[in-house]
Amino acid sequence: MNIVYVAFRGHFSDSPRALYEELLARGIDATHTWLSAPHTQDTFPPDVSTVTFGSPESIAALESADLVISNDHIPLDWEKRPGTTYLQTWHGTMLKRIHNDVLWAPEGRLAYLDQDIARWDLLLSPNAVTTDRLRKAFGFRGPIQETGLPRNDLLSSPRRDEVRAQVRADLGVSEDQTVVLYTPTWRDDLVFEGNQGQDFEFPIDLEAFTERLGSDHVLLLRLHNMVMSRLEVVEGSVVRDVCSHPDIRDLYLAADLMVTDYSSTMFDFAITGRPLVFFTYDLDRYRDELRGFYFDLEEVAPGPLVRTSQELVEAIADIDRISERNAGRYARFQQMFTHLEDGAATRRVLDLILPSATASGQTSRTEGDDVRAQR
Repeated sequence: MNIVYVAFRGHFSDSPRALYEELLARGIDATHTWLSAPHTQDTFPPDVSTVTFGSPESIAALESADLVISNDHIPLDWEKRPGTTYLQTWHGTMLKRIHNDVLWAPEGRLAYLDQDIARWDLLLSPNAVTTDRLRKAFGFRGPIQETGLPRNDLLSSPRRDEVRAQVRADLGVSEDQTVVLYTPTWRDDLVFEGNQGQDFEFPIDLEAFTERLGSDHVLLLRLHNMVMSRLEVVEGSVVRDVCSHPDIRDLYLAADLMVTDYSSTMFDFAITGRPLVFFTYDLDRYRDELRGFYFDLEEVAPGPLVRTSQELVEAIADIDRISERNAGRYARFQQMFTHLEDGAATRRVLDLILPSATASGQTSRTEGDDVRAQR
C-alpha cells in the first residue's frame, strides 16, 4: 500500500502526522511518503521519505497513491486514479466561515479548490456541531465521520506531562515561568490583497507586556501557516518565535494559557482546561465585513474578549480570577466542542480506513454512507 500525507502544503504535523505515527507503531505494511516544503524540510525526521510539494515528484506520488491523507485542500493539478481513497481530516472546528460560506474570496479561488473537494472520499468532523457546517460550506456529498481529531489525542495522552516538560525545556522556559501562547489567525485582505509586503499585524504592546508581567511571563508567538513566513522577532524580546515548531499540539501542552482571536486553536486548547483570553481588536470588521462567523463569539467564548493591548495585559495578570469567573462558560464550551476529544480519535479513524489493520470494535458516529462503499 502506498500512503501519501499532506499537512498544510508541506508540514510534518496535525492529524496526518498522528495517523502516520500510529500506522508505524502498528507495523502496517505500507510505503509512506510526505509532501514537504523547502522551509519545513528540516522539521521532518531524517527517516521520513519526502517529496517537494508542487514538484512533478509530488504529483506522481499523489497519482500512484492507494491512500491520500490530508488536513487541508491540496491545490495541485493531479488525477486521482480509480481505487485510491482520499481522507480529508480538515484542520479544526470553525468559528470563522470557510469556503462557500465566506463573505469574500479572490476571484476563481473557490472554484479551483472545488476540484480538490471533488476528489475527497471521506471527511472527518471534530464534533457534532461542526458536521453540517462542513457539509454545507464544502458542498460535500460524501460521508462525514464524527471522530474527533487525531492530532488532539496527545492532549489526553498519559505522555502529556512528559511532553510538556520536554517542550518547555527545549524552549528554555523554567518551571516557574508562565507561558502565554498567542495564536492569531490570518486576515484575508492582508494575504490576498497585499499591503506593501505585510501579511501580519502585531497588535500587542510588548513594552507594556514586559513592564506589567515581568520576566516570569513568556509569550510564544505561533502564526497561522498562511502568514508565518515573514515574521521577524528581535533577539532578546519577550516574544519567542515558535512558528517553525513542527507541531502546535506540543505547544498547547507547554502553555499555561492561550491568547487568540478567531482561530480554531481555541477549540483544541480547550481540551487542556487551561485559560483562554480573546484579543479581538478588530472584531466588528472581521466578523461583519472580512470573513463572518458561524456563531456569536461573545456569547459562547469560554474567556473574556478584550479590545486593547492594555486590557489584554491586565487580563493575563488577573487570569486566576478570570478563570474562576468563567468556569461555567468554559464547561459549556467543552461540552459543545470537545465531546469527542477523548484521546481515541486516531483509533476511530483507522478503524474506518483500514479496518483489517485494527482489532478495535469501536466505531464512530457516521453522517452519510460508509466510506468503504464509496471506493
